[in-house]
Amino acid sequence: MNAPLPADMLKQHLIDPEICIRCNTCEETCPVDAITHDGRNYVVDPAICNSCMACIPPCPTGSIDNWRLMLREEAYSLEDQFGWDELPREKKPPAEYQADPPPLQVPQHDAVPEVQAPASTASGSMVPPWSAAHPYVNLYAPKAPVAATVVGNYRVTDADMGSDVHHIVLDFGSLFFPVLEGQSLGILPPGVDAHGRAHFARQYSIASPRDGERPGYNNLSLTVKRVTEDYDGKPYAGVCSNYLCDLAKGDTVQVIGPFGSSFLMPNHARANLLMICTGTGSAPMRAMTEHCRRRIAQDVNGKLMLFFGARTRRELPYFGPLMKLPENFIDINLALSREPDQPKRYVQDAMRERAVDVAALLADENTYIYVCGLKGMEAGVLQALRDVAGAGWDALHAQLRAQGRLHVETY
Repeated sequence: MNAPLPADMLKQHLIDPEICIRCNTCEETCPVDAITHDGRNYVVDPAICNSCMACIPPCPTGSIDNWRLMLREEAYSLEDQFGWDELPREKKPPAEYQADPPPLQVPQHDAVPEVQAPASTASGSMVPPWSAAHPYVNLYAPKAPVAATVVGNYRVTDADMGSDVHHIVLDFGSLFFPVLEGQSLGILPPGVDAHGRAHFARQYSIASPRDGERPGYNNLSLTVKRVTEDYDGKPYAGVCSNYLCDLAKGDTVQVIGPFGSSFLMPNHARANLLMICTGTGSAPMRAMTEHCRRRIAQDVNGKLMLFFGARTRRELPYFGPLMKLPENFIDINLALSREPDQPKRYVQDAMRERAVDVAALLADENTYIYVCGLKGMEAGVLQALRDVAGAGWDALHAQLRAQGRLHVETY
């Protein structure tokens, strides 16, 4: 067993700002609220962190897994951490600890009996489906990004609607950037922020299947909504979303990643997909659906059921192509909350209306559930699943998580 550290020593937990993609997973995960952020960095409060390691497994980049042995009185403050562009050099511990340093009491990942999942994925699994293909992750970091060329930029919501969503196709030429459905990447927008520091990467889900947006080509697509206001409704121009939505064919972008090793689709035949999304949360669902569509002739698909929420049909991304999919291929259920002359309807309402069919899928051990979209949808979707499953939901929920069959990504 590891011996405890002396009272005046600290194994300080730090987040590497050069690698972090600001996805908020660590902050949502932390069971003691030791992690917080400002407009620039995610940081760990040394007075609160208890080295429980709950935040380590779900981090998509590994930026969270940094530790420094130091005197407790010399611990880096939150103010220090907020001001970093990179981790400082490691301090040498006092001489008496250099000669015969005590073992560090840092729990190993497999030594934690219970790891709390992130709140953003708290009800989902952190393990992939058993049959999922092996993903490549973290091939390119912010200090060494890869350049991709824009070969298409198309608006996929009506031009006169406030919701401006774009389908952007990036080509990697002969560069190695393999992805799977459900993974994401980071985009490094050009320029600097108000403090003169380079913008950090923004994360986007991949909207195309593993063999490319165009089959056989080394390209992929993203679903990007132009951000024009903040969460309070005040005018705000999103740095990366506006940059991406304004790109022209032939432009190049700096890309890092790929990220994600659990929100993956199963590979075995007859696996069912129950997909629930809103807005740009449709990106991974589009990727999975398109992968299945391309193998219809192989007769290996299970049942596909989609619940897709938006304010109106005209603001629903990919509405036209979605309506062209064969009914015997995918069961599509739209939930529109602001459709003129219609009552408000959300994805959880549509799920309850189809309770018999959803229950049948839940009862099938070959069913895999994917939830993606705004965080506000998460509680309603999970309550709908509970209502459909009835008294057995708690046991089923635990089983779905353990088997990598329920995946939740909300933001």
